[in-house]
Amino acid sequence: MTVLVFTLLIWIVSVIVGFLGALTGLGGGALIVPLLTLVFGVDLHYAMGASLVSVIATSSGAASAYLREGYTNLRLGMFLQIATTVGAVAGGFLVTRVSTQSIGIIFGAVLLYSAYLSGRDQPVRTIPARSDELAVKLKLNGSYPTEQGPQAYQVDHEIAGFGVMFVAGVLSSLLGIGSGALKVLGMDQVMKIPFKVSTTTSNFMIGVTAATGASLYLRAGYIEPRLTMPVMLGGLLGSMLGARVLARANPRILRLVFAVIIVVMGIEMIYNAVTGRL
Repeated sequence: MTVLVFTLLIWIVSVIVGFLGALTGLGGGALIVPLLTLVFGVDLHYAMGASLVSVIATSSGAASAYLREGYTNLRLGMFLQIATTVGAVAGGFLVTRVSTQSIGIIFGAVLLYSAYLSGRDQPVRTIPARSDELAVKLKLNGSYPTEQGPQAYQVDHEIAGFGVMFVAGVLSSLLGIGSGALKVLGMDQVMKIPFKVSTTTSNFMIGVTAATGASLYLRAGYIEPRLTMPVMLGGLLGSMLGARVLARANPRILRLVFAVIIVVMGIEMIYNAVTGRL
């Protein structure tokens, strides 16, 4: 395989991954890292470095569209970003101290849980009868557009959600992903935010988290421009396309396809880690 063909294939794969990542709010890193390592034979640390840079571009492309359309809760995202950034610094400290096999097993487990989040039916949220006092003080409550007009919602359990975001930040740097799975989990299940708001706010947050981790990977020498460039450009294009689709289409089928793919990748990642092939 020539360098040109290799680069083109990675770019095409990154477009698809960015598209699916933007639709689900899980970020493309959950899929691009195992694809680079298992399919293209890229070293795990370099794959994670390229993924983090790509996540920055992916988040920027999708988040700008979501913010303009009124889905993203900007104040909530900035509040939770404090926890994810601190967690990302902690994860970056661990990345050179944890074995590749351990990272592979953790990554596989995160992929399997991401598949569960992506494939399940999403519950319809109702507005709580009582507004959370901290959410009111910080002005975290908001609304998002629907076919029937703006739908108000309230944010709950901010402190618990803050803790989940710290763990998400640690995993982001440690695994080279945006850790959108945990971010969506924290907002959707813990903080009781509507799913579309959770996914769009997650897309906004993962870029800042990934930027923190990417700076640490750059310092460690794990950012390879010839690999990072096609991954980043493909992810950016795919995320912008995904953002356009999410605003006016039901992504249920794509979510299921995404779930099936990352289940296979998760099992494969754990198998290769256990057998010492990473």
